[in-house]
Amino acid sequence: MKYSEKVAKKLNELLEKNYDAEKGFKFAAENVNNRELKSFFKDKAQQRYDFGHELKSEIVNFGESPDKGSSLAGDAHRSWMNLKTSLSSDKEEAVLEEAVRGEKAAVEDYEEILKDASIPASTGNILLKQKNAIMATLNEVKSLEKQFD
Repeated sequence: MKYSEKVAKKLNELLEKNYDAEKGFKFAAENVNNRELKSFFKDKAQQRYDFGHELKSEIVNFGESPDKGSSLAGDAHRSWMNLKTSLSSDKEEAVLEEAVRGEKAAVEDYEEILKDASIPASTGNILLKQKNAIMATLNEVKSLEKQFD
């Protein structure tokens, strides 16, 4: 596999996970009643949309094609979140718990790719910026979770 294909494959994996996160945040915004949480989740969906565009640009810069669509795992996670929120008496808390879980997984995914020494510094800078934003979101969600606990 060519170097550009290898890097693009890793970036496409993150792209797919950002599609999943964007859909997950949109789903969360639709399933909470609290206006602040709705706004928060919509903002995070937009952030992940923007991350996706940054990743697409990087993939194209490597002369490769960005993947389209979300993953089966992401679809399954949203189905689980739907079931959990429908059974929960406190939808806000249930959605926040799932958001914490998703953000922790996203941080791990970014960290795994950032460990790869073959990732160019310019791409690494983009990934690091995105990972740091996801970590900030994780901290915000944990804080919100305590408010709704």
